[in-house]
Amino acid sequence: MALVTTEEMFKKAYSGGYAIGAFNVNNMEIIQGITEAAKEVNAPLILQVSAGARKYANHTYLVKLVEAAVLETGLPIALHLDHGDSYELCKSCIDGGFTSVMIDGSHYSFKENIELTKKVVDYAHEKGVVVEGELGRLAGIEDAVNVSDKDASYTRPEEVEEFVSKTGVDSLAIAIGTSHGAYKFKPGQKPQLRMDILDEVAKRLPGFPIVLHGASSVIPEFVDMINKYGGKMPDAIGIPEDMLREAARKAVCKINIDSDLRLAMTGTIRKYFAEHPEHFDPRQYLGPARLSIKELVKNKIVNVLGCNNKA
Repeated sequence: MALVTTEEMFKKAYSGGYAIGAFNVNNMEIIQGITEAAKEVNAPLILQVSAGARKYANHTYLVKLVEAAVLETGLPIALHLDHGDSYELCKSCIDGGFTSVMIDGSHYSFKENIELTKKVVDYAHEKGVVVEGELGRLAGIEDAVNVSDKDASYTRPEEVEEFVSKTGVDSLAIAIGTSHGAYKFKPGQKPQLRMDILDEVAKRLPGFPIVLHGASSVIPEFVDMINKYGGKMPDAIGIPEDMLREAARKAVCKINIDSDLRLAMTGTIRKYFAEHPEHFDPRQYLGPARLSIKELVKNKIVNVLGCNNKA
């Protein structure tokens, strides 16, 4: 079985009222934890790679690890570029075996965003690869993405039809209140997603797959674990899982999760070293970290995304 695009996944997700998890990957243990979880609950997957992860782990290594996951699980898995910021980066990933790319032109003007996105779409479609575009800007910091609160902006529903028709994108990331990174909301601030914007976008683009970035829930268990074993993370509030489930029942077909994976891995490793300071074999501390990611992803698939038994 080969890597697949997201086209068929999204058709089924939209009609079924669930979303596919798009999990960021950086190394072998993260890929194993995610894919082992998905196999146990029979879920389709999107494994996505940021420009930073690609630079860190090497394009070829990541592609081959994901291809190995396909062989091991037999699941439909798409390999996606997360937040591609240039035509050249997207082209390199398309030529290098990715089945889906995101071109993020949200920091440009509406016209420039259309022009850049269409250029990527034209090349990708020639190669059988699908493209995700973005309208609106999410606040927060994660990997190469750094947008201040003052520069963030909600998606304007009145622009989505023109953007999709002129670019030919296959899915659209919108900004309705999610945020990149672990520090999405200030202590005491009530998290709230603009479901009215999502509803209006869905009304204007019936049947079209919508994407949510910055959708980690920042699980307190792992934040507490990091702080207990030597960390200094301030209060972190993520997106409530019931809000994400509501979005998945609507037009959202892809939900991105990255920070939760990082917190689970880091918290588990810190706990392990605190309890076993004499150990130095990477397998001894990466094994439990992989298991934490597996359990986290299973919970997301079953209780948030709703894509279990949909592979």
